[in-house]
Order: sequence, then structure tokens, then C-alpha cells
Amino acid sequence: MRWEGQPESENVEDRRGMGPARVGGIGGLGLGGIVLILAVSYFTGTNPLTLIDMLGGVQSMSPDQSDEAAPTGPIGDQLGKFASVVLADTELTWQQLLPTVGRSYENPRLVLFTGGVQSACGATSSAVGPFYCPGDRKVYLDLSFFNEMSHRLGAPGDFAQAYVIAHEVGHHVQNLLGIAEKVNRLQRQVSETEGNALSVRMELQADCLAGVWGHHAKHQRNLIEPGDFEEGLRAAAAIGDDQLQKMARGYVRPESWTHGSSEQRMTWLRSGLETGDPRACDTFSSTRL
Repeated sequence: MRWEGQPESENVEDRRGMGPARVGGIGGLGLGGIVLILAVSYFTGTNPLTLIDMLGGVQSMSPDQSDEAAPTGPIGDQLGKFASVVLADTELTWQQLLPTVGRSYENPRLVLFTGGVQSACGATSSAVGPFYCPGDRKVYLDLSFFNEMSHRLGAPGDFAQAYVIAHEVGHHVQNLLGIAEKVNRLQRQVSETEGNALSVRMELQADCLAGVWGHHAKHQRNLIEPGDFEEGLRAAAAIGDDQLQKMARGYVRPESWTHGSSEQRMTWLRSGLETGDPRACDTFSSTRL
């Protein structure tokens, strides 16, 4: 990606080095959580589905409970600057696009932390990976996760990292549009299997919305270099539920999926990358995922 020298977001809170989060509930399991769970499973021998059961799920919302006031402003280190640039570029994309589907865009905040963090979704360990908390409209990211992606999961590259951030911003878009609230309400009314199916559609839509950002980063601002989109697609393929289940059990149980298969995740990310249109991301109306 041609990101160096690009504008940085003013909506970044740097909480790194401010101490671990207080003991409490675990926040929602995001795209990054699945990737990191696979790494932990591989190196510890723990069943990844057991880790998902331990860390997964959306916690009930509570008032914003930040550890303490975090400084905002320019970020000093290279990886922090990268995350800030990606966030700024997603802001440009969604400020332009969200009004076309009937909603003005409100920028989320990106919280950088180490080890653990307190959010409106509870106290959360870095073990769950990057996540979005609807309660405070913030994306939470421990940058050490990118090292795990590159060196342990075989998903290197700056666009693979940008895809992770853009996916969580996609959840913010869903929150603004009221999609997240509707899905959460429906999940409380249906069986676990049906709730899982709704979760899959949510996650695949966030993948597609991440691709929509990538499309505009390429065609409007020339940030994308040859091979970048392939990096993102490889990252999506590495975290499919079928891949996790094959590694854990040697067989696949689609009724228990919460994020979608490798093929599905690649398909919907590619749809966003190719069209650049959020209306192409209606996973809830699609008869075939």
C-alpha cells in the first residue's frame, strides 16, 4: 500500500502502556479474534473451538468505562501511523458513501492498547484480537496482533492488516445503519443454530464492507499496489470457520459457524473490492452465501 505520507485520523486514542484492563467480561469476538485463536491453538495445543466458546459472544452493553483519558493526536511509531492512516481513509470512504444509503457517517474512534483494555463492552484481553464495541462506537486494536498474522498465520502484508481494521469499521457501519441492533434482537428470539446463521451474515457483510473501502482506496486515492488485494483475500481464507473446524476436529459442522467459510469470506470481500458499492453487500437478502 502507498500509505506513507497520507493523512492520519484525529480519532485515535493511544492507550498503549497505560496498564492492563480490569478483570471483567470479554467483548465481542471480531475478525481478529478468530485469527488469533487459531495461532494460540496451534502453539498451545488447545482446541480452537474451546477458545471460541470461552471468548466468543456479544456481551451486554454498559456505559463507557475507559481505563482513563487517553491522549489523541499524532502517533509516533510506524505501525501506529499506519493504523491511523487506514482509519482516516475509511473515514473518507464512508463519509462519501453512507449518505447514499440513507445515513450520515459518524467517525468511530480507534483505541490502540496493549495486553487488555476496558470498553463499554467490558474488560477485554488482547487474546480476542481486534474488535468493535457498539456501546461506545470504538474499534479496539492491539498492534501486536499484526505480528501474529504475519509470522504465525502466514497472512503478511499491509493490506491484510488494513483489511482487519476495515472489517471492524464495517461493523461500525452496520451499527449506524441499525443492522447490528436488528440482528442482536433476532438472535435472542431464535435457536442457537439460527443465531449462528445470522452471525455469519453479519460477518460476511462486514467483510464486503471492508472490500468496499479497498475499492475506493484504489480507484479514488491510488493507495493500492499490485498484490495488495491478494493479501487481503489470503487473510480472509485463513480464518474461515471450515478451516478452524478441520484443524480442530478433522470435520466440518456448518450449523455451528459464526463467521463463514473461507470461500464465503473471500467471495464477499471480493464483491466489495470489485464493486465498491455497499448495496452489493446485502448478505441478509442473498439466497446463496
